[in-house]
Amino acid sequence: MDSTQRFSDRVDSYRLYRPRYPIEIVDRLRDHCDLQPNAAVVDVAAGTGLLTEIFLARGYAVTAVEPNDGMRAACASLIHRFPKLQCIPGTAERTGLPSHSADLITVAQALHWFDLPLARAEFLRVLRPGGWCAVVYNERRIDGDAFHDGYERILREFGTDYEMVRNKYPREQCLEEFFGPGHAGSGTMRRVTFSNAQEFDLDGLAGRILSSSYMPQPGHPRYTAMMRQIEKLFAQCQQEGHVRMDYDCVVSYGQME
Repeated sequence: MDSTQRFSDRVDSYRLYRPRYPIEIVDRLRDHCDLQPNAAVVDVAAGTGLLTEIFLARGYAVTAVEPNDGMRAACASLIHRFPKLQCIPGTAERTGLPSHSADLITVAQALHWFDLPLARAEFLRVLRPGGWCAVVYNERRIDGDAFHDGYERILREFGTDYEMVRNKYPREQCLEEFFGPGHAGSGTMRRVTFSNAQEFDLDGLAGRILSSSYMPQPGHPRYTAMMRQIEKLFAQCQQEGHVRMDYDCVVSYGQME
């Protein structure tokens, strides 16, 4: 499936049940990337605006670039709260933005869908001299206790192409190549990790699994069996009506060469 259309039938579950991003990300980038209050931020593959929103909340003007019509419409719903938001159609490889128009380009949970050489060339074109890029991933804990072990088993058992998608996630070396060879100061990729978590009731846990592009939706032959496994996992692991999903929120950032 075209990666820009994989989430067309799960926009609502994505917006409601995917993990948010710690607002400390903005503070870190502001302090380390010398982001001025009038900095132009571009969020590429912005989806429903989960990362976009925390920059808007800190007062930055953000242009959200998103190719999927449904996801972009969900992101645009933030405009009534944040008038500094602009949403435009475009891809990482062809944003449609003017050259040298951005101080910071962000990408959240999406770099693995890009044609990296083309996206890198486009980012370099759009960034102003000395501009920065930040790639953010909420990395879900996949083992270590009954709940995280069980959730991972369900993904592996029922995911249509889970392994393929997981294997596309960029490793550190891939990210370093995306930013460039680097040297002391400009061009060197840096990384910082923030703790992140979600708490779910049963409906929330079901919504979380349905937000993933590789999991069966209603009407799929394996949907009912998958939901039974989710209900069983929740019953086994819930405490006071909730389960907790843990993440490492990893931010890779730097000036691209």
